[in-house]
Amino acid sequence: MRSILLLAAASVLAASAHAQTPAAPYDPLKTFGPLTLPLPANTIRTGSGAPGPAYWQNRADFNIAAKIDTAAHVLSGEETVTYTNNSPESLSFLWFQMDQNLYRRDSRGYAMSGGRRVDPKQSTEGYIIDAVTVGGQAANTVVSDTRMRVDLPAAVKGAGGQVKVTIRYHFTIPGLFGGRMAWNTNKSGDIYDLAQWYPRLQVFDDLRGWDTLPYLANEFYLEYGDFDYAVTVPADMIVAGSGALTNPGEVLSAEQRARFDRAKASDKTVLIRTPEEVAATPPANGATKTWRFHMTSTRDVAFTASRAFVWDAAKINLPGGKTSVAQSVYPPESVGQEGWSRSTEYMKDAVERFSKRWYPYPWPNAINVAGPATGMEYPGIVFDGIDDKSKTLFFISAHEIGHSWFPMIVGSDERRDAWMDEGINTFIDVYESDDFENGVYGPKRDGEYAPDAKGTPADQIAELIKDPEAPVIMSRGDTIREKYRHPVTYFKAAFGLTLLREDILGPERFDPAFRKYIADWAFKHPKPSDFFREMESAGGEDLSWFWRGYFLNNWSHDMAVTEVVNDPAKGASVTVENRGQLVLPAMLRVTFKDGKTRDIRIPVETWMQTGRHTYPIDGGAVAEATVDPDHRLPDADRSNNTMKAK
Repeated sequence: MRSILLLAAASVLAASAHAQTPAAPYDPLKTFGPLTLPLPANTIRTGSGAPGPAYWQNRADFNIAAKIDTAAHVLSGEETVTYTNNSPESLSFLWFQMDQNLYRRDSRGYAMSGGRRVDPKQSTEGYIIDAVTVGGQAANTVVSDTRMRVDLPAAVKGAGGQVKVTIRYHFTIPGLFGGRMAWNTNKSGDIYDLAQWYPRLQVFDDLRGWDTLPYLANEFYLEYGDFDYAVTVPADMIVAGSGALTNPGEVLSAEQRARFDRAKASDKTVLIRTPEEVAATPPANGATKTWRFHMTSTRDVAFTASRAFVWDAAKINLPGGKTSVAQSVYPPESVGQEGWSRSTEYMKDAVERFSKRWYPYPWPNAINVAGPATGMEYPGIVFDGIDDKSKTLFFISAHEIGHSWFPMIVGSDERRDAWMDEGINTFIDVYESDDFENGVYGPKRDGEYAPDAKGTPADQIAELIKDPEAPVIMSRGDTIREKYRHPVTYFKAAFGLTLLREDILGPERFDPAFRKYIADWAFKHPKPSDFFREMESAGGEDLSWFWRGYFLNNWSHDMAVTEVVNDPAKGASVTVENRGQLVLPAMLRVTFKDGKTRDIRIPVETWMQTGRHTYPIDGGAVAEATVDPDHRLPDADRSNNTMKAK
């Protein structure tokens, strides 16, 4: 009879949601069976989730000189990359990422149905490679879509061998269709947001060798190294870039240098270039300036350039007495306390809180840019919208600079495992929004990504799980359609981590484990299996049931109160059933007839062998019982969560 009832309940739920095939009854052996994670543990990636004694990682150090032709909108550059092969094998060729080739008419990204940040009506010729040399000799190259293989005259040996490759190149900078990087006109002067502006190394790792997924507009996987780069632009332009400006005396006025020095010591925002000074700046008339930057331990660098920029900054206070500098550059029309005049304040607060709560910010600057490439992040610099204001500007600024931790410090593979940067970063956003000015802009629960969704975040996740076309979190990033990109990659993943912190482990276990994961994998390349193992090992909990049900599957969660009995002879009792395949710890709230209440925690082990459990209740006659009374869990059918006594 119980099986029949469960089947009937599941059938009604599925039919009411999406006219699906009736769900099978809850099977404990399916939920709690042994879980084999996608990657086995070994001496490189250990069973505890930490890098092992045999862990290795290659390195790419760059020296780049670039120039922008603002009349033709062309960037020309020459880079010398020193590649260090720490792997155990020799390499006879290197693979480079050629992201500008995305904008070619024949690119795979343009051909991809359902792709994003690509306008098929607009195109460029992509990278034009003028020369590639190794040791002064021309090297043979093979370009395949957004990848370029450089054949080496002699293999670079493993265990620390090095090779230097020099590439001369140029490309037409995309307009607004560039998406993640672009230029656009502004009444105070054109703005250039330059990212993916030099050929970058593909990752060679212990799992696949060369990881050569093509660039389809879904972000990156990169090696770490040190960067020295120089950007030559018209003399009336301001350049803000990843890392530290190393030649301020050559590009800034004495007054600008003095203001910047004040900003580095000030907790209040200091204007370095005012709107009036933007208007009074004379045209370059052919004169140029070269801005030089240095950044250590980074996987990438980006920059912005414009004569239109108002510029301000303030000190960031970091753990251990260290400091950094929050900066913002934006056109005059963005000025105002409802607009970008508070951007540096938002950046400062977010970096300080993320650093204190999770891991110290490692770089000298954290820069927010108002320009054409909106909602995009790179190490030490983020691109946001000129028209962003108030709550929207706070949310997007905190989110984008939060990417400094995921994936800029913790260097996951965004193309394969997009949730490891977007989902984890959205998770840490939740607490920044709750903390800033006591939650004036909170709560941040990603409701803006699902404007038509109803109910609590848990209710929204329950509806997402019901959708038969929704992909699982662990899907390859490129395969997730735009309709589901935010709901799954950002929202579901972030909500899962919130469940893990607040309802499964508790902050006292979650926080140290999460900090250990960040510290262990800072400037390294973790995979999902590493994260899962580390959170289990350091968090002190077997979470295989959670990874399987929530991350590897879209299993439904449904708990029901099925009976409330007041028996004069035996006493009161409440019966609860688990009807979904996803189990989660829950709260059962019993309300007595005298109005008092009692909360009873239901651990997941309740459902390890059966889907039905009866709780004896002492303390008097029961009026009603409710499971998950605060709507914390993604319960698929809330109509069965409450029952009154017979």
